[in-house]
Amino acid sequence: MEWKQQLRGYTDLMNQYLDGLFVNEKAPNKTVVEAMKYSLFAGGKRLRPVLMMAAYELFGKDLPEVLPYAAAIEMIHTYSLIHDDLPAMDNDDFRRGKLTNHKVFGEGIAILAGDGLLNYAYEVMLRDALSKADSKRYIQATYEVATASGINGMIGGQTVDLESENKTISADLLEYIHLNKTAAIITASLKAGAIIGGAQEADCKRMEAIGNSLGLAFQIQDDILDIVGDQAKLGKKIGSDEEKHKSTYPSLYGLEASYNKVRELTEAICNNLAFYGEGGLFLKVLSSYLMERES
Repeated sequence: MEWKQQLRGYTDLMNQYLDGLFVNEKAPNKTVVEAMKYSLFAGGKRLRPVLMMAAYELFGKDLPEVLPYAAAIEMIHTYSLIHDDLPAMDNDDFRRGKLTNHKVFGEGIAILAGDGLLNYAYEVMLRDALSKADSKRYIQATYEVATASGINGMIGGQTVDLESENKTISADLLEYIHLNKTAAIITASLKAGAIIGGAQEADCKRMEAIGNSLGLAFQIQDDILDIVGDQAKLGKKIGSDEEKHKSTYPSLYGLEASYNKVRELTEAICNNLAFYGEGGLFLKVLSSYLMERES
């Protein structure tokens, strides 16, 4: 199967599953549900659920097994974007070419929409895990997602990123931000998929290495695009990192070194995936594509 066809298959399956999670829209809480759906269906790449599904299929055979966890990680990612865009954080007006959540629903509902997506993600995962006769690996996958999302993962990285505005920070601290704010959730997507698929410990460690490299490369590419990208393609304002005096890989090392680092990390990803032969081809091609993207 051609890789873009496989990508569309994963994306369509995820969109259908997510849509099925929101069925009671006439309840008194309909405003927060509408706000949750506004951002969840705003046209994202579904990268994290796609990574989880692809990792699962390296080891497992029944793809619906992983869908609740893939949907959950997309909800967690979306909640983080809603909160990132708030005036108290990045104060952005547009996301994916559309008005940000708080611009449409107000700050209060936007905060609640993010909270709602985060909590619903755990409802969906735990409801599924509790339905299993042997729930250990499903709970382990939930734990991986929870850890990556929390104070020792995404929230920790976001905290240091926020505190680092208008400061020149060290390369080590910048790497901490990238590995936690961006890479942790990407790594959890791969590890959780592998765990649910029944992977061995060595495979889970390999997924972790791939995730860290992919997350770091993805963030550096984002930082590059904030300098040289097309605002229309990105769907958001460019130059915001410089405007906020944020330390980034390009600001510390320059654009040429940043491009080289992305290539180096992509090569490391492909080398790790070579262990799986043809089975790892989709993830290899996807990783290379993500590093060449314009949005």
